[in-house]
Amino acid sequence: MRDTINSAMKQAMRDKEVLRLSTLRLVMAAIKDKDIAARVDGVDNSVSDEEILAILGKMIKQRKDSAVAYSSAGRTELAIQELSEIEIITEFLPIQLSEEEVQGVVQKVITETEASSIRDMGKVMAILKKTYAGQMDFGIAGSIVKKLLG
Repeated sequence: MRDTINSAMKQAMRDKEVLRLSTLRLVMAAIKDKDIAARVDGVDNSVSDEEILAILGKMIKQRKDSAVAYSSAGRTELAIQELSEIEIITEFLPIQLSEEEVQGVVQKVITETEASSIRDMGKVMAILKKTYAGQMDFGIAGSIVKKLLG
């Protein structure tokens, strides 16, 4: 996954796509930061593809929040830039599950884990995040879990 992003960054450089290049540089910087944080006693523990998916998901969430803040402040040009960055980052994520598919997956995980109350929400969310990183909006998944367990 890292190689795919790096190749896309090089292509953006060749094509002189300024926004795409800057966004992909931010993605690579976030991955590099995680690599550095993962080093233990000089041993190189590179981040896995699952962790890269989590990084991308976090970056998208940050940009969504920023776009909303910019829109409410009347800064539409900045909101549009954030939304454009979301589109670029999304290209590297697996296909997103629809809300109905998320509902089905959540129900399946609740059944498999035998979750019965809101206290089991953490257990259910941990499995969802591990299994479906980058494939679903965990804000939506969390509200569905609350509704089903609450």
